[in-house]
Amino acid sequence: MASTGQHSGPLLEMENVSVNFPAKRPYPFSRKRWIQAVTDVTLQVAEGETFGVVGESGCGKSTLANAMIGMVRPTAGTVRFQGEEIYSLAPRAFKNIRRNMQMIFQDPFSSLNPRFSVYEIIREPLYIRGGASESAMKAKVLELLKLVGLDEDDLYRNPSDFSGGQRQRIGIARAIILNPRFLVCDEPVSALDVSVHAQILNLLMEIQGSLNLTYVFISHNLAVVHNICQNMVVMYLGMTMESGPSEAIFANPLHPYTQALLAAVLDIDVQRSRERVLLKGDTPSPIDPPEGCRFWQRCPSAMNGCVTVPAELVEVEPAHYVACHLVSGFSSEQMAIGLHRPVSGQSRG
Repeated sequence: MASTGQHSGPLLEMENVSVNFPAKRPYPFSRKRWIQAVTDVTLQVAEGETFGVVGESGCGKSTLANAMIGMVRPTAGTVRFQGEEIYSLAPRAFKNIRRNMQMIFQDPFSSLNPRFSVYEIIREPLYIRGGASESAMKAKVLELLKLVGLDEDDLYRNPSDFSGGQRQRIGIARAIILNPRFLVCDEPVSALDVSVHAQILNLLMEIQGSLNLTYVFISHNLAVVHNICQNMVVMYLGMTMESGPSEAIFANPLHPYTQALLAAVLDIDVQRSRERVLLKGDTPSPIDPPEGCRFWQRCPSAMNGCVTVPAELVEVEPAHYVACHLVSGFSSEQMAIGLHRPVSGQSRG
């Protein structure tokens, strides 16, 4: 059975985690192919913090989050929660530890059963777990409705009666009804009107403070990540490009991909001059990713060595890691054969 005592280390640890999915064969009897959704990701999430995961659509953010909470079994690597390797647990212990890990989904409408009332939606985790009377479940649901800014009159209404922001409040209430310690917020405001973004974000921060929750916050919005996340990881095509304290990365972004993402953030200071970083080309297929650095085909600073030599994460300052040959350099053998030369524009496509 999973340990229930206090764990002194990080609440969540992922070590060299990879997740592959089988891809459709192009023709019968052809070689089996794999979608490399996540490749060799290592990270730690401390208790009580908000940890950010950023990157373009299709970079593996949601797959990584699903692997964190037991929804997708990694192809390789380990995932530890409170020191327990969750995928090596017996079924009953795995089920018990999973109750401490919940998720808020991106689309608040498709994640809610349209045939259920608000009461049925929020109480469902308690109902499945068992052991609570109907009156106790109703009292708990009413308590959470008040916490997320709804009231008793909403108890027996259906999801179609609510706005997007209200539906997300219902989803938040459902996610916290089992008193979890760890909550994955998978782009919780990206499907909502801009006018309600701040309301939902403020609600999440208030709930985190009152319930002492740990968040992993997945987002395209780097301005939000900067404001609410203490640490973060930047992903591209399933791999970590840069990771570390949010303040350090925003103050000194070193990977060209991170620099491009930050250059796209809207700045209200119109007097401030800022260089735009434009990325050309499309993201390569995760079925057949580049042999070297996965970003080289779109990188404005790519060198010949980037084509064939993978870039390893190196620590450039305390806890700040970057996977880029511009930072780590090439070995003397690679330099001797000219792998440091810039790639021509034609080669990059």
